[in-house]
Amino acid sequence: MTFSSESFAPAMQNFAQVSQALMQGLTDILESQPQAAGISGPSLGLPDPICYVEWQNGFLEKHLQLWHSMLERKPDEPLLPVIDIDPADRRFASPEWRSSPVFDYIRYAYLLNSQCIRDLVELFPASDERTKDRARFLARQFIDALSPANFAATNPEFIRRALDTQGQCITDGITNLIGDFGKGRVSITDESAFEIGRNLAVTPGTVIFENELIQLIQYAPTTPEAAQRPLLIVPPCINKFYVLDLQPENSFVRYAVEQGNTVFLVSWRNPGDPLGHLTWHDYLEDGPIAAIDVVRDICQVDQVNVLGWCVGGTILTSALSVLAARGENKVASLTLLTTLLDYSEAGELGLFIDEQSIAEREAAMAHGGIMKGSELSGVFSMLRANDLVWNYVASNYLKGSKPKAFDLLYWNSDSTNLPGPFACWYLRNLYLENGLRVPGKLEMCGVKIDLGRVQVPNYILAAREDHIVPWKASYLGTQLLGGASRFVLGASGHIAGVINPASKNKRSFWLNAASSDNADDWLLGAEEHQGSWWDDWSRWLKQFGDGDRAAPSEPGNARFKPIEPAPGRYVKECA
Repeated sequence: MTFSSESFAPAMQNFAQVSQALMQGLTDILESQPQAAGISGPSLGLPDPICYVEWQNGFLEKHLQLWHSMLERKPDEPLLPVIDIDPADRRFASPEWRSSPVFDYIRYAYLLNSQCIRDLVELFPASDERTKDRARFLARQFIDALSPANFAATNPEFIRRALDTQGQCITDGITNLIGDFGKGRVSITDESAFEIGRNLAVTPGTVIFENELIQLIQYAPTTPEAAQRPLLIVPPCINKFYVLDLQPENSFVRYAVEQGNTVFLVSWRNPGDPLGHLTWHDYLEDGPIAAIDVVRDICQVDQVNVLGWCVGGTILTSALSVLAARGENKVASLTLLTTLLDYSEAGELGLFIDEQSIAEREAAMAHGGIMKGSELSGVFSMLRANDLVWNYVASNYLKGSKPKAFDLLYWNSDSTNLPGPFACWYLRNLYLENGLRVPGKLEMCGVKIDLGRVQVPNYILAAREDHIVPWKASYLGTQLLGGASRFVLGASGHIAGVINPASKNKRSFWLNAASSDNADDWLLGAEEHQGSWWDDWSRWLKQFGDGDRAAPSEPGNARFKPIEPAPGRYVKECA
């Protein structure tokens, strides 16, 4: 193939029109998005003309550099990089992208175009940061979808594989695509490799209580003695509890039991249409409030230790606020893992929520109905589209490969529904109006709540790279709760930052005993510790165990008798 500067001339003649069309297209997309509640006037303006011309000229200059690099390229030499390639970007890691001048050019041109689009978005003046974040998010979706790795004609790995397999990968890819059409989603793991209760959620235990919303599991002790006060775990209801009990080597539940705790866990039901009427208040009363009373009865204690993760932590803390308003002091300590209490910095999930979208959802299901698990799963996948969507589009459909078995991705695919009234109340009152942080603003279960009345010691874990619960937003919880806070910042993201087994001694976490009104100030004085936060949490929890006693020999008691072995049937219900 021969390249010359003349072959690039037509593209250069149309460059101004193309870049102007790109700017206009982005303007149309961004201005079509609903404005955030309470913001008047236009949310977006037009870029400064001088900055736009500078952007346009810079875009053109770098493409010319790339083109000349291709013309001057010698055999077996890579192109001169006009933009850095992230070594962690697996899309272009294969040597086929570098060995061909055509595909080497395609990947660099794509990365250059991607950066230029991101730079263009930054030129748009926005009336608020949320609008700018929405623009960045939409641009990222556009960029990720148009990667040359996603298309047969521009993916050299597909072409090589098609030749090597004499077209068999094309047949396999079509078969995979048809299979996923039947599922209604992209397969991201070998689902046949896992079964709940066989090789997932296998920590021994017994269901000792159930109502229409939860099953309560009591786990079998592994130590001769256990703390007087039991530990109740409340996982999120937007996905299933066994992320805390995947397999023995990475099970947080098993670890907590081995540390000498009598552990109970709430297993939320996967609601169908008959439960589509349930509200936020039902989730508090029939979830943690009911579970706390059962645990106190079984263990014959006045107070329990409680732990909540993500929205499970929000539900749990709300329930404790209700108990505080009722004058009931049933909890000795509170642990929150990657939990939002102040939604002023709600992360990328907040970009999906505005007055118009919530009003439409309320009109459809505020009085009954189901928010489908597939919808929730799709939203979470969009937050990491390259890893959870396009990576598998290329692998499954172009290369004809089957995804490998991975327990965490199996859990990620096991979606859950939410009752419409519950979801609408949660989205409006917490995400949109941020009412939980305001004392007395929200009424739950018939009482006005105030987080400041939750006056128990609390351990708050955030994850430094969390895109769902930004760590600085999690830190705001220390300013709202009434008890003494121990804030811990773990490495990695929303899941890996929590599921970090102590036995593997991976990653690190940051501690600072001094409190601060500002998250950045807290971090400046924090000290990094190698390994998992699990052991630090276990040491902290022991001081609220009220001493030890003989571990229970049987689950439940005369009032709450065994119903079935863990993990129970609720967690096995499909969306």
